[in-house]
Parts: sequence; C-alpha cells; structure tokens
Amino acid sequence: VQLQASGGGLVQAGGSLRLSCAASVRTGSSFATGWFRQAPGKERECVAAISRRSDSRKYADSVKGRFTISRDYAKTTVYLQMNSLKPEDTAVYYCAASAGVITTTPNGYHYWGQGTQVTVSS
Repeated sequence: VQLQASGGGLVQAGGSLRLSCAASVRTGSSFATGWFRQAPGKERECVAAISRRSDSRKYADSVKGRFTISRDYAKTTVYLQMNSLKPEDTAVYYCAASAGVITTTPNGYHYWGQGTQVTVSS
C-alpha cells in the first residue's frame, strides 16, 4: 500500500486546510487510516483516525470540534478537514494505514505516506 499525503501549506490562524491521503489501493473496508503530526522536538501524535468501515472515528482532544476525518470510497482517499487552525497546529502531517483495528498508536500502523507541512501563522 502506497500513501500520498497532500494539501499542506501556510495559513493564518483561524483559517482552514483540507489534507488528502490518496492510497494505491482501496482502503475502505480493509484499512483503518490515521492522520498524525509531528512538530520539531515533539513526539509524533495521532490527531484523527477512522476505522476500516468508517463507523468509528477518534480525535485528539486538542483538535476535537475543529478537525474532521472522512473517507471517500470511490477515490480511495481519506481527508482531514482542519478548521479554526491555531499556531500550535503547525507540524508535518502524515497519513498512515493499518490492516488492524482503529488505533491512535503509531506502532499500530503498517504503511506511511510522506509528510505534508502545515504552517499556521499568528
């Protein structure tokens, strides 16, 4: 499984971005998918995850109510809609896929895409 993350960029605080994670295979029903981020000097953290059948979603407390993860079955793509962005959301964002159950633990994911930089200015 190959993953391609895109959609990052520079945005002002309060703005929005939508990240996309395009997979080389259909991930719906087969792979749980997570969005992670890593800021300089910090550990990689899961900000959102969606189960294989899209019937379960998990969010980090820091992004609840602002970020939404969704899956487009037709295009084998998972999105992360990020609203009301804050400077502390600045990080490299990665998407990852797991053949197992939904999890927020990086070790639970088997496939990783390259990162996309998100920078939020104050």
